[in-house]
Amino acid sequence: MQYGLIGEKLGHSFSAEIHQKLKSNPYTLCELAEDEIPAFFAAKDFSALNVTIPYKTTVIPYLSHISEQARAIGAVNTVVNRGGELWGYNTDFFGMQALLAHAGIPVKDKKVAILGTGGTSKTAHAVAEFLGAKEILTVSRRAGDDVVTYAELTEAHTDVQVIINTTPVGMYPNADGCPVSLSAFDRLEGVIDAIYNPLRTKLVLEAQRIGIKAEGGLYMLVAQAVRASEFFLDCAYDTQTTENIYRDLLQKTENIVLSGMPGAGKSTVGKRLAEGLKRDFFDLDEEIVRVAGCPISDIFANEGEAAFRNLETRILSEVLSHKKNIVLATGGGAILRDENVDLLHRNGKIYFIDRPLAALLPTPDRPLASSAEDIRRRYEERYALYCVTADCRIDGDGSIDEVAERIRKEFFKQ
Repeated sequence: MQYGLIGEKLGHSFSAEIHQKLKSNPYTLCELAEDEIPAFFAAKDFSALNVTIPYKTTVIPYLSHISEQARAIGAVNTVVNRGGELWGYNTDFFGMQALLAHAGIPVKDKKVAILGTGGTSKTAHAVAEFLGAKEILTVSRRAGDDVVTYAELTEAHTDVQVIINTTPVGMYPNADGCPVSLSAFDRLEGVIDAIYNPLRTKLVLEAQRIGIKAEGGLYMLVAQAVRASEFFLDCAYDTQTTENIYRDLLQKTENIVLSGMPGAGKSTVGKRLAEGLKRDFFDLDEEIVRVAGCPISDIFANEGEAAFRNLETRILSEVLSHKKNIVLATGGGAILRDENVDLLHRNGKIYFIDRPLAALLPTPDRPLASSAEDIRRRYEERYALYCVTADCRIDGDGSIDEVAERIRKEFFKQ
């Protein structure tokens, strides 16, 4: 192996894709069990590699040299083979610092709570200390030396200003998890989550919903990889490299979600958009019909709207919210539940197709929009909600191609 990543489970890793854009390529993902580590490092059959969970401390005894920063943190995520001598570094420090700056979350003179006690927690602590945090708390399920419990955090430290999550709680496939509720913290200013799959965890979404700056770990992943590649190759990249790779990866990963009134053209525009971008297209209502085995009108008639909404949420949660790089057309009422909006935002941006009321035509297969009067009522009930739940409002007055092009331009502006 020339360059690569070792860890226990790497199915969700973006590292190979990032390094393909750098000079440190070919890059191999190498899953290792713990008992395979000694032989792997004895062979030294690699030029340089990254190390991820759970081996950031495991690898230390096999190294000839460790940078002062990595030694102080107690974790190594980058190893370079120089003539048979293994040198260890910690580029997560650089990545975490870059993420905080990208999110616009200052740490100087702030009270910071770091959730978790693993290698990334130690890195976050070192970064917060380096940036001049006033007070740093380490939070775990069990109390210990210099460690507070989650109960103690929410009861005695409600003045926390910055929260950094370094635990795997909320990571795919268990994306419904959230390490702490933010309702207890009345002075909270910023939230960082080292998790990048999903792009936005429940913790990040909760913070954003209440107007607090928050960001997931994708930028950190890219920034630390760029720094690692500099160690791999003994080179330097220009300052725009991280930003360019981050934006490219985000755009190739993030879903385009279309919301709007029944008859706004979500499905037809979505199919055209997906075709042009070479993405898979999903229609939430069609998925519901497929799972239920009957038309939506039958679900309403036989089981009622509540049953339909429950099925809608279940399909979003179990099937669609985990997908990436898709175009998804939602049903007209999907945004009525906060839970659905969060599920759509996990890996996507929501674009509201705002088609004029006069252009919305009733159809008999839509139980809540089968007449002109039904359309008018739904429009008055939901218009403000479409606006507030969307990341971007799109003028829906025009041809399919015109509306699709407006969405495409907005998506690639980010």
